[in-house]
Amino acid sequence: MDTLLAAIVMGIVQGLTEFLPVSSSGHLIIVPYLLGIKDPFITSLEFSVILHIGTLIALLLYFRNDWLRLVPAFFATIRDRSLAGDPERRLALLLGIATVPAAVIGFLFHDLEDRIREPGLVAVMLVVGGGILWLAERIGTRQKLALDLSYPQSLAIGGAQAIALIPGISRSGISISAGLFAGLRREEAARFSFLLATPITAAAAAYEVLKVVRGEGVAIQAGPMAAGLLMSFVFGVLAISVLLRYVRTRSTDIFVAYRIVLAAIVLFVWLS
Repeated sequence: MDTLLAAIVMGIVQGLTEFLPVSSSGHLIIVPYLLGIKDPFITSLEFSVILHIGTLIALLLYFRNDWLRLVPAFFATIRDRSLAGDPERRLALLLGIATVPAAVIGFLFHDLEDRIREPGLVAVMLVVGGGILWLAERIGTRQKLALDLSYPQSLAIGGAQAIALIPGISRSGISISAGLFAGLRREEAARFSFLLATPITAAAAAYEVLKVVRGEGVAIQAGPMAAGLLMSFVFGVLAISVLLRYVRTRSTDIFVAYRIVLAAIVLFVWLS
């Protein structure tokens, strides 16, 4: 597979799997393994950074109106030391609280994803994450709005998201699961997950950019890099839109089934 085609494939994979509860980090390990992609540029840190910037832009664009309200509301809460009965302030504070454990754990264990690259282990984590999501679907009451979350519940959702540092778990999958365990409606759990992912993804992308700047890296290939960025952005927006519509009326069991089937395929190839 030539570099440009591989870049397009990986951009599509990143865009879809960053937001569907199936693990983008796991797919970025598994897909090159299954397709035999060994191109040094495609597997480089620089290209990974570009893909994550594409999905970050997708988040910022899709939820731009939300952030235009939430950011001023957050700073107003800090300034006034009061929620003033404003639901936007409360949601901003809940997201701020949830960001703390995700940021702290992410900072302390930021290299965990780089250490766990074995396809077999990723396959196991796909099943584990799927099992958690399946259980959350059956235990969660699916009655609450995000504004109904308590501060400890918000903190717990942020802590759960940090577990996604393990490839195969899925950031959106584990935070949606945590939201369902807390009693959120599916769409509310997904929306809260995506809003929470925005500052975390931005911080992670900034950290990876810093690593790229500090290292020598590989030679930049403008065409494949642009293709990967475009695909991750376009399919990221598509994945957010599709998932939010899908979970309004349907369970996440289809993603659980997909994770199990993919894990079985990977284990079969890995053990063969």
